[in-house]
Amino acid sequence: MSDSKAMIAGMQGLDALKFPIVQISLDLTSLDEALETAAVAVDAGVDWLEAGTPLIQAHGLHAVERLRAAFPDHPIVADLKMMDGGYLETEMAARAGASLVVVMGRAHEATIRRSVDAGRAFGVKVMGDNLAASDRVACARWMESLGVDFIVHHIGYDERRLVKGLSPMDELDAVVAAVSVPVQAVGGLTIQQAIECPAHGAPLVVLGAPLVIAADDFAPAGNTLHDILSEICREIRKTPLRKRRG
Repeated sequence: MSDSKAMIAGMQGLDALKFPIVQISLDLTSLDEALETAAVAVDAGVDWLEAGTPLIQAHGLHAVERLRAAFPDHPIVADLKMMDGGYLETEMAARAGASLVVVMGRAHEATIRRSVDAGRAFGVKVMGDNLAASDRVACARWMESLGVDFIVHHIGYDERRLVKGLSPMDELDAVVAAVSVPVQAVGGLTIQQAIECPAHGAPLVVLGAPLVIAADDFAPAGNTLHDILSEICREIRKTPLRKRRG
């Protein structure tokens, strides 16, 4: 697929968002397993496909290219966790077919601004991730002021293993109240917590470890993935979305 066709494909599905949106995080190291899992997820009703950080680390933006080729009508999130080079990395992801990219709230202001600039130039939406911020609520508010399109409210994989009991649900209501852009909660959610996210005003629901990806193995979780995803998607779409300010 040419760069221009990939960028056009990447824009599809983002012009008129219909909430809630269900996203699967493909935090796998095998590209074949990621593509197989994505196919199951799409058939089960998942809306967005995320090329997770382990997948991108293992295969680079080729992973995004393969997902775009296999699923031309589905928005694809490139979880680059950008800390520098915001314009270039956003442009590269767009040319590979990404619809959305992730920049970190711990990055310099210039990196976030440049990612947003590239997003506007190449038709890619920017998700600002507050992982490891000293004040996640203030970080979300700050990233919105810099122009990000979505907030990822995130408790990291290592963090929640070191500090037991942490959950993005703890501050989700406060983050949602602090910003006007859509919010997504990420990091060790239970199935019930994922289903409840829209009721907290967070309409972007991500399904990842340990729900559908074996968290410690970075491999697909079990052989009943289709049934699990189908049921979760149905329940999420039945959950009333709490109205947001603005």
